[in-house]
Amino acid sequence: MPRVTQRSIKFKMYFQRKGSKEALFREISFRLNGEPVRVRVRSDQRLIDLLRDTLGLRGTKEGCGRGDCGSCTVILNGLAVTSCLVLAATVEGAEILTVESLFRNGRLDPLQEAFLEKGAVQCGYCTPGLLMSAKALLLENPHPSLEEIKIAVSGNLCRCTGYKKIFEAIQLAAER
Repeated sequence: MPRVTQRSIKFKMYFQRKGSKEALFREISFRLNGEPVRVRVRSDQRLIDLLRDTLGLRGTKEGCGRGDCGSCTVILNGLAVTSCLVLAATVEGAEILTVESLFRNGRLDPLQEAFLEKGAVQCGYCTPGLLMSAKALLLENPHPSLEEIKIAVSGNLCRCTGYKKIFEAIQLAAER
């Protein structure tokens, strides 16, 4: 049986037999794309798995699974983070925005429109992560310099195209 620490006593816990291993579960509450969520998570479950597999939000992509590529970037409490490196149980009380938050009331976000207009979308696999890194930047700094844009998306890899169109799209969105 896993050792229960004093910190873990704060949470409602469940033990479930899984083969020969026992997994620790807890219920967490947080806000996801502006809506309250209450869900049961495993102690070893990653945020990306919670979003994609449990909650059905498939916009966030998994690339490397090591936090190197940025495809799984979401905004957690105002900061762009790679969701493959965040344990779901740690988002208790947090505010999370995924790429699905950008499309509201049947309209694309100005950032999405700029990506389309500038041709900053190729295969599309890295696009959700790039959009969320850029959105986090624009929420913090509505008028970033080119250097600030480059730094903001430096953790996002795109193998299809150069970054020039991506930088131009973010600049265009900032102008709007």
